[in-house]
Amino acid sequence: MAIDKIQSESINLADNFAFTGTVTGAGGANTPAFKAYYDGTQTINNNSATKVTVYGTEEYDTDNAFASSRFTVPSGKAGRYMFFASISDDSANENNTKTITMYLYKNGSASIGNNTKLFPSYAQMQVFGHDTLAEGDYVEVYVYQSTGSSISFDGNERVFFSGFRLIE
Repeated sequence: MAIDKIQSESINLADNFAFTGTVTGAGGANTPAFKAYYDGTQTINNNSATKVTVYGTEEYDTDNAFASSRFTVPSGKAGRYMFFASISDDSANENNTKTITMYLYKNGSASIGNNTKLFPSYAQMQVFGHDTLAEGDYVEVYVYQSTGSSISFDGNERVFFSGFRLIE
């Protein structure tokens, strides 16, 4: 068909693609999905990778797969997942800039996401990552800092961990 022929014809989609049935097998739910946050203050020791405490309040946990600051892939729910986490400094020293690395650990060590930055007092830091997970794999949030002394993170919904399975 010539280009001028295509440009001169109009298509009425309503007439040509009338649909009165039900769509099945399309879409899906991004579950399991969870979001939990911490309401207290956590101290992170110097020169250590410390698991971030993210419990206290679960905003949602569709498959009961989040417990003890850890998300574990439930039976029958293997797939690709996306995770997000945030921390917030509780330090009162405005001149105390620190270098901090935040990690998403898979099965206790393998990093699926990290973020390193200079972290001034009262700052927030986020990390995100995605990976294909098998049944029983688990993901946790860790922070490493080497400022010369311990530091604290503030909760009040500013320290959280969230994730969901992607629809593929």
